[in-house]
Amino acid sequence: MVEPVSGFASIDELTHALQGVGYHAPRQLATSVYLAMKLQRPLLLEGEPGVGKTELAKALAKVLGRPLLRLQCYDGMEQREALYEWNHTAQLLHMRAAQDTNTADEIEREVYQPRYLIRRPLLQALQAPAPGAVLLIDEVDRADEPFEAFLLEYLGEYQVSIPELGTIKAEVAPLTILTSNRTRDLNDAVKRRCLYQWMDYPERERELAIVQSQVPEAGPALTEQITQFVSRLRSMPFVNAFQRSPGIAESVEWAKALVALDTLTLDPEVVQDTAGILFKQREDVAALIPLIDELLQPDPA
Repeated sequence: MVEPVSGFASIDELTHALQGVGYHAPRQLATSVYLAMKLQRPLLLEGEPGVGKTELAKALAKVLGRPLLRLQCYDGMEQREALYEWNHTAQLLHMRAAQDTNTADEIEREVYQPRYLIRRPLLQALQAPAPGAVLLIDEVDRADEPFEAFLLEYLGEYQVSIPELGTIKAEVAPLTILTSNRTRDLNDAVKRRCLYQWMDYPERERELAIVQSQVPEAGPALTEQITQFVSRLRSMPFVNAFQRSPGIAESVEWAKALVALDTLTLDPEVVQDTAGILFKQREDVAALIPLIDELLQPDPA
């Protein structure tokens, strides 16, 4: 029997707890997380890279006091890398030691025991003792469709089938977060098993709070300039000049870099020198240079 995960008494309580570890979730996102815990459903987060999808799973692990188990997906990933594989070396050693005293059937039964399993993140999450784990299936859109099909039983029932051992079902349902950057559309069957939340770039006030909490050394004035600059980059007419806008992660890293350079206020020179933190494409860095003066203009009163 899958037991309910422990959580919070209200959405406000969850939101406050997340803020305590530096994650500022908007109401809609906090509601989705709250429902994922209450209904024991996986939560699929989609959005541009850098909007805080992975960081949410890390923050939830902190506030719930649970281990974070992360499965980083990629094209060609196999089930054994996500679920389990047998320790063939240990099995072979056991077979050699037992071959003179045990029958072949006895040896076969002995080598397919749980102690010879190498548990990967999905199996670790199912077998995590109370209070359970937070499972992050990161960038699931990078895995191929057969792997998505493999996930269906796991996401729907919190169980897996191992031929030699039978069905293994979670005693404590892991809080499961899937992330996708939408490099391709996911299978509808996967989506039906999950709650869904689209994550966009944060409003300026929320990003200001995030940067302040994660890089307090930056100070109020510099943090205000950073978030204003990045917010403008993502808005019209500037956003059309770039292939990809900076995410929250880039804003935080930029603040850390500016603190490391003892920067007190943004100016064209320091923005140009640190542009590689905001953008990872040569074309985007080149597009930024002629726009810096305009982006640094103060907001109209």
